Amino acid sequence: MMGRPQFMDQKGLIPRSLEQIFETSQRLSAQGWKYKMQASVLEIYNESIRDLLATNRTSWDAARTENGVPLKQHAIKHDANGNTYVSDLTIVDVCSSKEVASLLHQAGQCRSVGKTQMNEQSSRSHFVFTLRISAVNETTEKHGVLNLIDLAGSERLSKSGSTGDQLKETQAINKSLSCLADVIFALAKKESHVPFRNSKLTYLLQPCLSGDSKTLMFVNLSPEPSSVNESLCSLRFAARVNTCQIGVPRRQTAVRSADSRLSIG
Repeated sequence: MMGRPQFMDQKGLIPRSLEQIFETSQRLSAQGWKYKMQASVLEIYNESIRDLLATNRTSWDAARTENGVPLKQHAIKHDANGNTYVSDLTIVDVCSSKEVASLLHQAGQCRSVGKTQMNEQSSRSHFVFTLRISAVNETTEKHGVLNLIDLAGSERLSKSGSTGDQLKETQAINKSLSCLADVIFALAKKESHVPFRNSKLTYLLQPCLSGDSKTLMFVNLSPEPSSVNESLCSLRFAARVNTCQIGVPRRQTAVRSADSRLSIG
């Protein structure tokens, strides 16, 4: 998802997508559109939310206290309009792909990674970049949210050799991915109850997996013959995801006038 942003031909999906967004917004500015964009970056580590743009990282430790009082933890909130917010999360106004690249670099330096027997640099958390976009011209106002997510890979304990803190990390990663699978399968079966609340990851992604949203998922496979069982499991999961239909996304537009505003779905 990230690749190596410092090399033009090795950039991942996240930096390439953001570059395209800013190139398009600059082109449409000549047609009278005005854009406002705000970015945030977080990780879900051991079922706790960490603000990767925070200046005070002591709040990352859910057990840490200040003068005997537990520090406030980030909470996920959904409003009546289907918008999602994370409390006390750092939100930065951005105007160019260079500014976003700087934020991604800062967040990448803070993300939880570790070495296992399967991976020299194993992601120990789910990485979530969010860009909120507002576009306005003389007659129309549009709003959108783009979530670009790098999920931690599932690991078999027998192969990763994780112990201690890494064992807890692996268990939390595998549990949250299992919860994501449960949500996907419930959506595919059109069940009346979808277990979004079973993990921080699925609860955060609830608007992405329901309503008027559109979701694209990539499944990465290891080319190593020793990982054939994991690759088969990933392919089976991808096949199930491919059968899931969330709904038909609709463009949300507001028509502006001097006296009134009419929302059109």
